[in-house]
Amino acid sequence: MTKGKILLGPSSFGAASPAPVELLQAAGYEIVDNPFKRRLTREELLGLLPGIKGLIAGLEPLDRGVLEQSELKALSRVGSGMSNVDMPAAQALGIHVSSTPDGPTLAVAELTVGCLMNLLRQTSAMDRAMRTGEWDKRMGRQLRDLTIAIVGYGRIGRKTGELFSALGAKIQIVDPFVDAASVSAPVVSLEQALEGADAIALHASGETCIIDAAGFGRMKPGMFLLNAARGELIDYDALFAALADGRVAGIWADAHPQEPYKGKLLEFDQALLTPHIGSYSLEGRIQMELDAAQNLLNDLEKAS
Repeated sequence: MTKGKILLGPSSFGAASPAPVELLQAAGYEIVDNPFKRRLTREELLGLLPGIKGLIAGLEPLDRGVLEQSELKALSRVGSGMSNVDMPAAQALGIHVSSTPDGPTLAVAELTVGCLMNLLRQTSAMDRAMRTGEWDKRMGRQLRDLTIAIVGYGRIGRKTGELFSALGAKIQIVDPFVDAASVSAPVVSLEQALEGADAIALHASGETCIIDAAGFGRMKPGMFLLNAARGELIDYDALFAALADGRVAGIWADAHPQEPYKGKLLEFDQALLTPHIGSYSLEGRIQMELDAAQNLLNDLEKAS
């Protein structure tokens, strides 16, 4: 007899190491894998949840309707953002909810820095050119002395700012919840950042668009945009126009409005695209999944 069933929402859970899955199995639970091997849709999730006691969650839509139709006692988010979970509904239904806010911090911060340096020096674009027989030397820019606005100064935003600062960049902070007296970098409004920064790194939570056509219109020509948060934070039609006219010199997008992403952004040479792999460092991923598994076991124990 098992203690119940646990559904693994993220398709890659346990890929970096079997230890997180083994931890759940050793505790006496039956594991149900994600059969689709990608992010679950609402309908797919509803089809898989009957009989499930615990959920290892990724970015599946866990709204009130889904939670009300489930038998969940606990769900454990692999990651830090909780915008896909209806927290008031979970609380009302007595579902324990946890996350792993520390696990992806360094991995996402390092990738953000690396991808801006890629855009500044156009390394990926020149690599693609060389593979087609072109010897295309492009003049790049250095990171030192650039002004970089960090939008969302939580764990990941703070670590990203620290890394950029260590490389000589000037940091601005855009976060209404940050006390200016508690940080060394200036705290500015989003409007000020759009008008003055050389690059903007999005690490904000939520799924409300914060950079729309008016926002792109405020940017000085040659801006770089980095999005490791949510694809919905950017108005993509306005982004396409800003890329076409040079207002945005380059964008790195790791989060996309639809995933897998197959949209128009693929057509722009100035776009560096990754398939939502911000937290996918071997070390960070293993620790994050172990933390998520242990959090779920702790909460299921409380609920029993």
